[in-house]
Amino acid sequence: MKPDISVVIPVYNEADNLTELFSRLMSTMDKLGRPYEVIFTNDGSKDDSGKILRDFFKQRPDEVRVIDFNGNYGQHIAIIAALERARGKMVVTLDADLQNPPEEIPKLVAAIDAGHDSVGGKRMGRQDSFFRKYASKLLNVIRERCTDIKMSDQGCMLRAYSANVVDAIIRTGERSTFLPALAYKFSANPGEVEVEHAARAHGQSKYSLYKLIRLNFDLITGFTLLPLQMFTLFSVACAAGSFVLVLILFYMRIFLHDNTNGVFTLFAILFFLISVAMIGIGLIGEYVGRAYQSVQQRPRYNIRELIEKNADA
Repeated sequence: MKPDISVVIPVYNEADNLTELFSRLMSTMDKLGRPYEVIFTNDGSKDDSGKILRDFFKQRPDEVRVIDFNGNYGQHIAIIAALERARGKMVVTLDADLQNPPEEIPKLVAAIDAGHDSVGGKRMGRQDSFFRKYASKLLNVIRERCTDIKMSDQGCMLRAYSANVVDAIIRTGERSTFLPALAYKFSANPGEVEVEHAARAHGQSKYSLYKLIRLNFDLITGFTLLPLQMFTLFSVACAAGSFVLVLILFYMRIFLHDNTNGVFTLFAILFFLISVAMIGIGLIGEYVGRAYQSVQQRPRYNIRELIEKNADA
């Protein structure tokens, strides 16, 4: 029987959380009384996550499917691999760290049933560090100023999508993907629901400061040209200001015979303009790099093993 709901869970070194996650998730899904499947993507875990996921398949082969990567490709690529194989009329994404309780899934399912084609979770009582919470708020503000994507909580991966939105995401074929933003762009009736948030019981967050900055930079450069446009305007303003300053220094040197600060001022201007040029080169490089990755047409991931019932059928 084709499932109504596909639950997609990327896994990377979450061995300490998986047993409790599986118990609570299956109990929640069983209570819904609707056919479902759970797709785990083992994203190159170095701990016992892969072995535990295989045990889950042995326990519930009718509902559980496992995608085993040969290496670590990142959370969003792990989700993409599962989306490409999901069979449900709707797909729910969930992290494996139990910070988003699986008991909240029925809220998202109900919102999809009510007519939304993309539903995001909005974390209430967020149990993250002070830095993570306020950095997230700042990034939300930057995203809203730079793009037309409106989400209250872009970092919450407890989300649900209708099958047509999932198909649109898959067709993009992008390498640098930010799934919540893509889903928002393809949704005709997006929505949000409030969900509980728990402190991480075991392990550490897989997102370092660098990865968080990298992810949000991908989001901005992937959905708008505003950074390039702003840099162009800023460069024009710098050039105009520098030209005016050169005229002032020229006037002081020729007519006022004042050359005491001219050389140092010009050096200061030069160093400033060089730094501006370096920022611009880096920014342009980001956009060129995205195009370079696209034209390479390399596979986004490589599956070592696909574990599912009747896999050869």
